[in-house]
Amino acid sequence: MSAPDPQTLGSRAEAMIAELATISAEPGRLVRLYLTPEHRRAADLVARWMREAGLAVSEDALGTVRGRCGEGRRLIIGSHIDTVIDAGRYDGPLGVVAGILAAEHFVRAGRPLPFGIDVLAFGDEEGSRFASTYSSSMACAGGFEHETLPFADQKGITLGDALQAYGKNPADIPTAAYKPGEAAGYIEVHIEQGPILEAKGRPLGVVSGIVGQSRMRIVVTGEAGHAGTVPMNLRHDALLGAAEMAVALEAVARKHPEDGTVGTVGRIEASPGAVNIIPGRVEFTVDLRSLTDRLRLTALAEFQTQAQRIATARGLKVAFELFHEVPTALMSPALQDTLAQSIIGVGHEPLRLPSGAGHDAQIMARLCPAAMLFVRCRGGISHNPAEFASVPDMGLAIAALIGFIERFKPEIVK
Repeated sequence: MSAPDPQTLGSRAEAMIAELATISAEPGRLVRLYLTPEHRRAADLVARWMREAGLAVSEDALGTVRGRCGEGRRLIIGSHIDTVIDAGRYDGPLGVVAGILAAEHFVRAGRPLPFGIDVLAFGDEEGSRFASTYSSSMACAGGFEHETLPFADQKGITLGDALQAYGKNPADIPTAAYKPGEAAGYIEVHIEQGPILEAKGRPLGVVSGIVGQSRMRIVVTGEAGHAGTVPMNLRHDALLGAAEMAVALEAVARKHPEDGTVGTVGRIEASPGAVNIIPGRVEFTVDLRSLTDRLRLTALAEFQTQAQRIATARGLKVAFELFHEVPTALMSPALQDTLAQSIIGVGHEPLRLPSGAGHDAQIMARLCPAAMLFVRCRGGISHNPAEFASVPDMGLAIAALIGFIERFKPEIVK
């Protein structure tokens, strides 16, 4: 089998990613949410590419597009085609395109592999429409959370209703799961979304593990009042209490730097929201991550203690709702080693590093041994229109993925 040309692979990937980036709900910026008309158009385009690559195409009950070739246990290659609001074009689509081009390489060669390949294009990795992150990969892994079906988007449309409008039947969700033993391994190619590879001068990296995440909704209740007539020492300002809690979260996260512990207040809303009224109610979110579950849970408990102390001191009430909990997922050592060998095979030294972002790989790791290949991105910028991966780096990644498939042995990762 002739060796793949990285430059050609990278150029083809860039053209496909650029075409996919034209599918957006809004002019002037990239917005492609789960189970929307834009998702439908993107899924149809990916399905066309899969067919052109010689793959047999199907779509499961959660809208995941599946391209299949070969017989036997499955090596699954996947990523997602949904985006955040005002997204970059590489986060997700690079992994889908890389899988298609790598699978095509083996289909065109006509040499049977001792296992089959499935390329998956998930639709709900970002969680930008519903509070149901990873629902499509959860279904593949056999762990779909049916309690998320009533979750509604900003227009009041529930996940269950959106699935039906998309032409799916929620009762069919169990059929999306792989059978026990069917999946031999999972690999995902993804931009790093961080600056480490660029700082080290490495185009590719091997992911050692994906951080666990806790997401919490906090409601702080005080007393609304006139902004001009209530003295400062008699106020029960919910926003100031929430602000102090946000600073406390920062302090807690800084106390636990081990394994990349980080805390973020990503959304905050004050009510009644008038310029001349003291806020009487504030709702905000907390996102806490660490590569060690023990540190993350310790930090989360410490934050709640601090928030309660602040509320008591200010005469406020505080309530906590945990709405997202994903444990740390360590990547398969055997697959990490195979990826490292593949990177060496394309002429580069591999760098092992953790992922501070969540990925479908951490869900698929519940199904079978999993691995991730990181690709250098300029400035470490992601979830931003400035997101960028170069043609040479993408080409090297796809060539390394092809090398990984050639080296993959299902029996060593049982």
